[in-house]
Amino acid sequence: MKTPLLFLLLPLFLLALTARWSPVIAQDEPEAVLDTMGRQLCSTATYFILPAISGMGGGLNFESTKNGTCPFDVVQDEDEESNGLPLAFSPVNPKEEIIRVLTDQNIRFAIDTLLPQPTVWNLGDFNESARTFLVETCGSIGNPGIETLSNWFRIEPFDDDYKLVFCPTVCNFCRPVCGDLGIAIQDGVRHLALGSGLEPLKIKFKKG
Repeated sequence: MKTPLLFLLLPLFLLALTARWSPVIAQDEPEAVLDTMGRQLCSTATYFILPAISGMGGGLNFESTKNGTCPFDVVQDEDEESNGLPLAFSPVNPKEEIIRVLTDQNIRFAIDTLLPQPTVWNLGDFNESARTFLVETCGSIGNPGIETLSNWFRIEPFDDDYKLVFCPTVCNFCRPVCGDLGIAIQDGVRHLALGSGLEPLKIKFKKG
């Protein structure tokens, strides 16, 4: 007895229908960065970046360098009681409000200033005297690509806390220098910097 053609085609139809309507499993998003109260960091709020270990100085500020093309560097206050200045984070995806680990971010001092230059972080040129790349405040927000490569930083897990990393992925063909940010002391000033001999600065985030 011959099997009707309809019954032969039915399994193939069901297979095609199943394949067409199979749900797409999205890749897991990176974890959200948490503040000292266990709450997710948000791009609409401000935070202080503080050392996670006591005895390692205070919060972050900026200070005149009196040289170079960018007049201000990101520095750490020596006083442990100082929170420094509040900071805001802008993810590479402007529609994303949650600040996540392993994701490119712009970081800026969230203060009103009459200064003509911005307060957005960027990685400066190699500093011969300090033998490091110093973090400066001549960056800009958004426009990911080769023109803004030096303006993007990441937050990465570090033991039970976090660290700041420069290794931007906003340019597919670029090969930027990559590394953890630490503290480089130059002329008594504690600069935030990238250098092969620096220990990563272990940090936490306190809501402003």
